[in-house]
Amino acid sequence: MKKSVILLFVSFLILSCKNDKKGGADDTEATLIRGEFILINDAGVIKGEDFIYGVVLNEKAHELNEKIKPMQREEYDMVPVVINGKIKDNTEEGWPEVVEITEILGVNTPTSELPTKINASGGEEEGEVLLEEENEEDHEGHDHE
Repeated sequence: MKKSVILLFVSFLILSCKNDKKGGADDTEATLIRGEFILINDAGVIKGEDFIYGVVLNEKAHELNEKIKPMQREEYDMVPVVINGKIKDNTEEGWPEVVEITEILGVNTPTSELPTKINASGGEEEGEVLLEEENEEDHEGHDHE
């Protein structure tokens, strides 16, 4: 009798788990995403340490863009954000995955310095100087007769 009750209970648990998995696969749950956001023309991107997603341009994406504009130091400056969003496969041209923003949790002021702009001719001269210094270091301490 105990074995049949246990068997019935285990069967019930297995069937319940299968229903939960099936329901979860149909509905994409919102995921917490921390990254840098930018919206230019009709393209939005959010980039984290190990991901880059295109952004579905819905009402929340445009709302987030309005919140980051005062914090951008330049037109192409990305701003750190924290959002909840649904990650989906992209069926159109662009990034392999896109995120649909469902909730804006926070917007932060960029902390890093603006990227250094390098003049191409200045970079070559500096490179030549480094090579000369390296050659001098390679020869120090060696006796050349």
